[in-house]
Amino acid sequence: MDRTSSGRAPQALAGFLGRWRGSTRFAAGPWGPERTVDAEVTYTPVAGGSAVVQSYSHREPDGAHSEGHGIFTVDPDHHDVFWYYVDNAGPAPAAAARCTWHNGALRVERRGGAGWTRHTLRVEGDVLTHVTELRIRGDKASEGEPGAADGTGSAYVPFMTSSFQRS
Repeated sequence: MDRTSSGRAPQALAGFLGRWRGSTRFAAGPWGPERTVDAEVTYTPVAGGSAVVQSYSHREPDGAHSEGHGIFTVDPDHHDVFWYYVDNAGPAPAAAARCTWHNGALRVERRGGAGWTRHTLRVEGDVLTHVTELRIRGDKASEGEPGAADGTGSAYVPFMTSSFQRS
């Protein structure tokens, strides 16, 4: 690895580093009723500073444990962030997703078997917000609403919103 690119991931993601505690609110849907659960996430630099590992977990009211782990690194040629994320809720993606920065927030859209998922991560002071939205194939919003065909309308539906305080 080119040593000049080493360390870029923590620089680009420095605001995320550390341990965060808060809650995740799930919208009602096929995955269950609306609910809010206590959650935590950590972001840790690894591999000599060339990547950041993300570890998320929460416990459902029925005691079921959910967790996910991601790894972020920076594309040395384009300076975009790559994110590979796996969790115990679904199959692992085939490849890492390319993230981009939008008004200070890290955003990624990835396609899966059921449709698209959009994640937006933002740190403002000591607050970390992670919003996950879904656009499901066959969903009325992605087929029949104005703007859906040309991409100008928002066909995404909020799925989970996490809000954390630095701990």
